[in-house]
Amino acid sequence: MSTSGAPHLDVPPEAPARASLVLASLIIVAAVANLNLSVANVALPAIGKAFDSSQTALNMVAVGYSLGLAASVLYLGAVGDRHGRKLLLLLGIALSVPACLLAAYAPSDAVLVAARVLGGLSAGMAYPTTLALITALWSGPGRTKSIALWSALGGGISMLGPVVAGALLERFYWGSVFLVTLPLAVVALVMALLFVPAHANESAEPVDDLGGVLSVLLIAGLVLAINFAAVPRQGTVAVGLGVIALASGAAFFRRQRRAPNPLYDLHIAGRRTFWVAACAGIIVYGSMMGSAFISQQYLQNVLGYNPVEAGAAILPLVVMIVLVAPRSAKLVETRGARTTLLIGYAFLFLAFAWMLLFWGEHSGYWQIGLAYVLIGIGAGLAGTPASHSLTGSVPVRRAGMASGTADLQRDLGGAVMQSFMGVLLTAGYASAFSAAIASSAESRAVSDQVQSELTKSFSSAEQVAQQHPQYAHQIVAAARQSFLHGDDRAYTVGLAAIGLGALLVFLKFPHRDAERELLRGYSTEDSPRPGAPGE
Repeated sequence: MSTSGAPHLDVPPEAPARASLVLASLIIVAAVANLNLSVANVALPAIGKAFDSSQTALNMVAVGYSLGLAASVLYLGAVGDRHGRKLLLLLGIALSVPACLLAAYAPSDAVLVAARVLGGLSAGMAYPTTLALITALWSGPGRTKSIALWSALGGGISMLGPVVAGALLERFYWGSVFLVTLPLAVVALVMALLFVPAHANESAEPVDDLGGVLSVLLIAGLVLAINFAAVPRQGTVAVGLGVIALASGAAFFRRQRRAPNPLYDLHIAGRRTFWVAACAGIIVYGSMMGSAFISQQYLQNVLGYNPVEAGAAILPLVVMIVLVAPRSAKLVETRGARTTLLIGYAFLFLAFAWMLLFWGEHSGYWQIGLAYVLIGIGAGLAGTPASHSLTGSVPVRRAGMASGTADLQRDLGGAVMQSFMGVLLTAGYASAFSAAIASSAESRAVSDQVQSELTKSFSSAEQVAQQHPQYAHQIVAAARQSFLHGDDRAYTVGLAAIGLGALLVFLKFPHRDAERELLRGYSTEDSPRPGAPGE
């Protein structure tokens, strides 16, 4: 803090004028992105049947939105810091409308994937800007409470997506799920225009455009390389994408160390309360989104739930996030972010262990619902401290970097975890079905083309069963067992990731008093000096 006694331009007030309306506007803007992110999962079986999609194509439909968002969020966060966060917010909401329409009326799964990526790009403009504005407009306990509400309602609305999508799929075609956010986007656009302040501590530094392009190539290359890794005869493509990701990553970090105005300040990113919280959040949100991605297919493919039942099954997760996240803000203030994160991780670990051990072909809903309750408690507890530590570790002029990283927690985590879990599901399903065919007495009667269709995805196997009704029971039973084999692999990787994340927080994140001392030191270091520009 400066000793001049004058207020700093880099320190926001406790709350802005019309704080409730401003916060409501930002939460509704975030809701548009959150709903668009989650509506696809429950529609994946219907999309697979409509386009005869492979499991890899379905993985890309699920991941495409997170891919567009994660790849663009750092760059666009810096653009908002420099050119105006409200402007970027409004542009993002406006772009979401044509993206939703293109997805709803896509003539192929390839066009649908492209539409999902475009929708993610629109969210990259709007979603991180909401947290950047909270960071710039609130301070102190008011900021913590606002972040908790933003996190709770955002996570809850995101998980309501499958419920709404399931209800639509009962009456309308698969594309209807992508139209659900259009009325909300109109409301968000009007409220943001009326109530969100035009300017809030934007930076005067120019944007590092080269760093922005490299960050896009890094994240897009990484996510696509993971998804193509399990695609037959696409190993060269996967390796090439991996090389692009590695080369872009090396160039990005080199650029950020040398650029006079880095897109991503590595000095700030090296702060323990920043990088550990970022890694912890990636695993928390990635685990939640990965479990939703796998479980929605499991409920419909294996247990035979219809879309409404599958969407409604996730409601315990929604309720627990909404109830727990605001209370986690109090726990952060009293016990510190480290303790709150570790408690959240414990619940997530229990959830994945439960799914691995007790989700089978004949599981009752109590077994399903309990896992969702545990995930909701874990994500509700861990989400707030991760975002709080990020925003508290940076100066307000770098709010876009903090909000971009907070968004990366969810979207890079979701894209990577869904990709890994999807690849393992795909590979596990295909290998198990191939083994089932090889051990069958009718294996010689199965042509290579039929085997390819059976191992491509569950929906393809169902179509083969319809074409060969005399073998329908055996085909569907084998497909269910193969799916369970694949999802067990996915849950095992989720357990390992959660365990590693908890170990990282336990070893590297400071205890409450040390954390507060570090944050005070960062605030002093980042405050403008007397006589400095802007004083």
